[in-house]
Amino acid sequence: MRILYISQYFPPEVGATQARAYEMAVNLTRLGHHVIVLTEFPNHPKGIIPAGYKGKFCSFEKLDGIPVVRAWVYARPKKSFTTRMGLYLSFMLTGAVAGSLLRGSFDIVYATSPPFFVGAAGLWLSRIKSAKFVFEVRDLWPRSAVELNELTNSHFIRWSEKLERLYYKKADKIIAVTKGIFDALGARGLGEGKVKLVRNGTNSRLFSNRGDALKEQLGGKEKFIVLYAGIFGLAQGMEQLCELVGTLSSNQSIHFAFIGEGPLKARVLAIQEENGLANLTVLDEVSRDRIPDYISAADCCLVPLKKNPLFLGALPSKMFDYMACERPVILSVDGEARRVLEASQGGLYAEPENTGQMAEAILTLYGSPELRDKMGRAGRAFVSEHFSRKKEAHRLADILEELLG
Repeated sequence: MRILYISQYFPPEVGATQARAYEMAVNLTRLGHHVIVLTEFPNHPKGIIPAGYKGKFCSFEKLDGIPVVRAWVYARPKKSFTTRMGLYLSFMLTGAVAGSLLRGSFDIVYATSPPFFVGAAGLWLSRIKSAKFVFEVRDLWPRSAVELNELTNSHFIRWSEKLERLYYKKADKIIAVTKGIFDALGARGLGEGKVKLVRNGTNSRLFSNRGDALKEQLGGKEKFIVLYAGIFGLAQGMEQLCELVGTLSSNQSIHFAFIGEGPLKARVLAIQEENGLANLTVLDEVSRDRIPDYISAADCCLVPLKKNPLFLGALPSKMFDYMACERPVILSVDGEARRVLEASQGGLYAEPENTGQMAEAILTLYGSPELRDKMGRAGRAFVSEHFSRKKEAHRLADILEELLG
């Protein structure tokens, strides 16, 4: 198959979206399919395009043997509704133009959302390239943006909902990445013939236990390290995580490490300074090939989301990366993620935004090295069997081949 894979975010950018797109492209290529990735000039999350792309409309390059077409976007360091919409809408337009410049036809145009407007570029390119249109839904946008109060303009909401219905109507197949999203789409009358489930997962070859050589960088060789690695965003409840740090500050053996970037990073650093949180280390974003070293140096890892019904169908990919590194997870996400964690026996659940329960879970793991080891081994075995990105890519390939008949 010839597949045009459209993902606005892609390595060298770091994040769950980038990792899934990269892993799918690599594994589909290994299965013998010809995959070309269409993406933006690297800029996420700082909003700064590297000097090598300045003055260009698009670039053609290869990443680990995968052809990658990159298009200009309106990227700005300042994050506001206007600048975010500029980023998303500019890629919708430049991505569509850059994709149309590619020679030849495709069998599949595969667009992964969010960002939501990638779907418009994918739908248009599928028509001019005589291809099947496959729309991947990783988040039920615009509903999620409305519920998180990120989208409030009533006219824009109505326009986005019309566009969403158009995607679902015109797509030849819809890929849901969680059972919650799959069920939500089913409730809208989209049957199993059209919607397929291809879950998130991890690369258990890349993510493995690499030992605690980097523990000193996270807070100290003799400390019990509690790690959060990911986006410093609104949905993750970063201010509440800082409250958790303060709650356990009296225990000098427990130390927290936060790794990443995002809109609330400056706020986290301000809270750290205001409250004198000496038991917290905040580090910059780490590349995907190096993050397993940091995860392995921790004693347990946090997977938080705010308390919102929207997240009952969420399945954060970082929990699988943690498990693959044999680190017990403290999960503060109810619903589907909780059910998966309990099936894996790879960690402990704490109610979202419940600082007391999260602190209790940390103290439980702190006091029992045997439990930590048992959960670490169980989590690794579970994700290797049930949440392998390689296996999910095989499933996706089967779905696409069936679509082509």
